[in-house]
Amino acid sequence: MSEIPAKATESEDPSDGARAGAAGAADGSAQLPPAGALWQSSPPGSIYDYIKVASFSIGPDGLVDQWSLRAEQLFGIPADRAVGMDPIAAFVDPDLRERGQRKMSEILDGREWTGVVPFRTPDPDGGRGTDGLAEVYVMPTRTEDGEKAAVCIVVDVRVLRSIETDLAASQAIFGQSPFGFLLIDTDLRVRRANQRFASIFGGTPDDHRGKGVHDYLPRAEADRVSATLRRVLETGDSITDMHVTGFVPGSDERRHWSVNLYRVHSGSGRPIGVAWLGTDITSRRAAAREAAAARRNLALLNEAGARIGNSLDLETTARELLDVVVPGFCDLATVDLYQGLLVGDETPPGLPDGSAELRRVAFASAVSDAPFAGTGRPVKVGAVHHYPFNSPCADALRTARPRLVPPEEGGLVQSTLAVPMVAHDTVVGLAQFSRAKGSEPFGDRDRDLAVELAARAAVCIDNARLYRREHERALILQRSLLPPGDPVAAGLDIACRYLPGNASTGRPSEVGGDWFDVIELPGHRTALVVGDVMGRGLRAAVAMGELRTAVRTLAQLDLEPAEVLSQLDEIARGLGTPGGIQQATRAARRPREADLSEVYLATCVYAVYDSVTRRCTFANAGHLPPVLVEPGEPALMLDVPPGLPLGVGGEPFEEVEVELPEGALLALYTDGLVESRDHPLDEGLQAFVGALTDPASPLEDVCDDVLDTLDTHHGEDDIALLMARVQGLPAESVGDWTLPREPRSVGRAREYARGQLLSWDLEPLVDTAELLVSELVTNALRYGEGEIRLRLLLDRTLVCEVWDSGLVQPRRRRARDTDEGGRGLQLVGLLSAAWGSRRTHRGKTVWFELPLPDGENGVADPAEALLSLF
Repeated sequence: MSEIPAKATESEDPSDGARAGAAGAADGSAQLPPAGALWQSSPPGSIYDYIKVASFSIGPDGLVDQWSLRAEQLFGIPADRAVGMDPIAAFVDPDLRERGQRKMSEILDGREWTGVVPFRTPDPDGGRGTDGLAEVYVMPTRTEDGEKAAVCIVVDVRVLRSIETDLAASQAIFGQSPFGFLLIDTDLRVRRANQRFASIFGGTPDDHRGKGVHDYLPRAEADRVSATLRRVLETGDSITDMHVTGFVPGSDERRHWSVNLYRVHSGSGRPIGVAWLGTDITSRRAAAREAAAARRNLALLNEAGARIGNSLDLETTARELLDVVVPGFCDLATVDLYQGLLVGDETPPGLPDGSAELRRVAFASAVSDAPFAGTGRPVKVGAVHHYPFNSPCADALRTARPRLVPPEEGGLVQSTLAVPMVAHDTVVGLAQFSRAKGSEPFGDRDRDLAVELAARAAVCIDNARLYRREHERALILQRSLLPPGDPVAAGLDIACRYLPGNASTGRPSEVGGDWFDVIELPGHRTALVVGDVMGRGLRAAVAMGELRTAVRTLAQLDLEPAEVLSQLDEIARGLGTPGGIQQATRAARRPREADLSEVYLATCVYAVYDSVTRRCTFANAGHLPPVLVEPGEPALMLDVPPGLPLGVGGEPFEEVEVELPEGALLALYTDGLVESRDHPLDEGLQAFVGALTDPASPLEDVCDDVLDTLDTHHGEDDIALLMARVQGLPAESVGDWTLPREPRSVGRAREYARGQLLSWDLEPLVDTAELLVSELVTNALRYGEGEIRLRLLLDRTLVCEVWDSGLVQPRRRRARDTDEGGRGLQLVGLLSAAWGSRRTHRGKTVWFELPLPDGENGVADPAEALLSLF
């Protein structure tokens, strides 16, 4: 480049300068054209926006006579220094300058030249400067005077190599991308498409040039995507993972794509279009739907495990199943159970043909209030029906396999699953799950889920069936151990209530160990008993029955209340051991065996009321104290020593005797009435005492008022309530005489008895009563000790008692035909309704009882009774 032509006056292309100026503006350098000097007619994205082109001219003398602004930027030399400068001397390395001078001479002789020339940018501080490599295109020209000159176009080779690399990388990414790649221009037309996109939508990449999104997507979807593209062009905000739905040519399958959009700019920073990067996510969407369905099913099974079976009630369990599946699994559902199962049959009565009677126990719907027909006419909840033999439902019951029920034409339902409810290899009913039109039909996964849900509900229903059967048996056992109806006792007006545990809370009642009893004793006396076996269930009920039977047996022996409880304590200690109390005592001495024996504990209060003296004797074994309400006085708890519960043993029981005024109210109860988790026992006792405000009211009303008042204080345990109003035997209904120990006392006894019966207008009983009184007084004279006491009591029956101080109890025996005596007690047994003897504090009492004449039951003839003994 030693020979450079003279100054050129113009370039071959007038627009080169303008383009070079635009290129200078595009590279973002500090030296820019003056305001208004930049103009551009080429479209955005021209190659000149990216290639940094510089130009200068060489005059006939080989020196620079024009220097562009881009040249200033490329070489770092301002125009005022560059003009007049020898380019060979300025830019070419000294070792190459000779060759450069020859090239310059050739160019000024009129030859064009293109080549790569190394150059060094001068250092303003006088240093070596920066080495560079330029591609130069030299074009010969002439000045206005006709002298030879040259115009030089210079491009930094490093920029060209960078552009080549970028183009190669862009082509590789665009062409080899496994994703659909589009370049969409500002008119929303495809400018370029890659091979992946063309392989999906057909043709070659060039076939898609000029097409719009409406050529690929349904109209509504295309409108949405077009609006999104315009927004990206306007705002420059990128869009990631936009889901687009459409179809590909030749297929009716709906496809899904995930699309990323971003705006593309030219080298000058102007928007030239939108890049579209799309990937097919149809299979991923399907897998996601499957995973979501699996998660929903697991969540549904988890909910079913938590919500089904919380109640041991057949109908409630069926409703719990429907609460889970509607609307989470289906739109409508019903549950039918075998009618025999509901009425308590031992086994479900399913016939081999599957057409046994069923009862619809539950129905749920998320879309309609009317039960769907399924097969045949609609069935209401509670109705008993059966399925035709050839119906899918009957087939499901017969085979114990789910069946798909075809929908009715014009009906609401489009898909129904009939699923048998199988528990322990036994079909207990049928569940139907239906989906309405517009919902997704049932698939194989839904069928498996329906079978699992029905099986879980079936097990709970079968458990509820077994519980109901056992519970009813236990209740029958328990109720059979309680007094039937309202007990009747001499000198007492009695009312009682028994409520099983949880009856007031709406939950299924559970058998417990509470009991009460009213036992008539000789001499118009009455034993009142209230007890509570600790624990619940059939075990407690059986223990209660054994203790109640023992109480009645001990009461008939006419033992004192403390003695009755002592005997009961012994019995309770032996209940948990097969060998009884003796084996329990031995086990107590051996700790290992004691741990294996069951422990039965119970509380009990036992009271004996004498209607003649109006005195009541109490003994308590760990039970709550009785409550007494005297006329005109507030209620109070009697101070009866509590003692230890039955079954503990080791301590004697104490007795307390209380005189009860006429009209007084006595209440015995169990802890279920006054004890609760919500409040302390003392609060419940005070509430109970406060509820007894009107003892003069009818006893039935008093019981109801107490239960209503204490409604918030009970319901968790059994409740036994026994109330008795004192009605003592009037003095005119009692005849009481003391006889000396002498033979003539027998005649006096007959006279006293005759006179008393006649005064009571009981003439039909006179002969019989005289004969029996004579026998008892004679035995007292013959076998007894001390003075004799005769007492006649008139109430619902006539009772005669003969007391003496002897301890030997009379014993009835069968006399031989040749015996002259020994038939007195046999005669007493023949003529009386009942007879017996009991110990007293000072001896014994022998008594008999005669029914009052009522016109229907005649009195036995003494003569015939005497003849029957021989």
